[in-house]
Amino acid sequence: MAVSAIPRWLIMSVTTIVFPTYNERENLPKIVAAVFAQPIDNLRILVVDDNSPDGTGAVADELASQYVGRLKVLHRAKKGGLGTAYVNGFRCALDDGADFVGQMDADFSHPPEKLVELQAALKDCDMALGSRYVTGGMLDTAWPLWRKGLSAFGNFYARAILGLAPRDVTGGFRLWRAAALRAIPWERVRSNGYAFQIETLYIASRLGFRMREIPIYFSERHAGVSKMSLQIQLEAAIQVWRIRFAFRDLQAVPQPVDA
Repeated sequence: MAVSAIPRWLIMSVTTIVFPTYNERENLPKIVAAVFAQPIDNLRILVVDDNSPDGTGAVADELASQYVGRLKVLHRAKKGGLGTAYVNGFRCALDDGADFVGQMDADFSHPPEKLVELQAALKDCDMALGSRYVTGGMLDTAWPLWRKGLSAFGNFYARAILGLAPRDVTGGFRLWRAAALRAIPWERVRSNGYAFQIETLYIASRLGFRMREIPIYFSERHAGVSKMSLQIQLEAAIQVWRIRFAFRDLQAVPQPVDA
């Protein structure tokens, strides 16, 4: 693409995708290559590894030497949870000058080819969400009906209690404007499991952030074992009620959108 054809709001912009990893040795090299294959200028990756027993951290370091200046690794001493991994990653990405910060899983459940569409959506919104529950979105066709039903109910449950407009409130494939991330009161975020996705979306909603949902096909992971469990799902269900009353004082904060 010629420089003159690039929208002004994208020129020289840095996009950093944050990958929290725990035992993703098989998936990480492939997902990194797939992300870097996307036609996005100044694209970077930040891997936040929780001292994975399978050696994911060492694999990430090898990738950092392969993609010099484009991939960075943040090593944490132990498994600290999804929420704190993302908070640490967001802060690091912002400190390194990112204009847009993405969050996605390293197991190919989130399609890398949708990153371009998510970034384009940020022209007129503060946060773009990869959504399984809007027209064109879909769950893996191989999932059994009970699993699809549980996922759909989890979304309905959180949306109903919190009054959220987006259709997919538990998904973790998102792209944020840096200004929006900086406006989040991270010191008040308490969820550290999958409820983290619900809590951050609710805060963004309370702050009046403009959101757009982009349909995605949510696939089963390519390799490894899912971290989702019944305990995690029950914890998220309980956390929704805490979230409902924790942020009633938040008011809309206008976010600038470049032309």
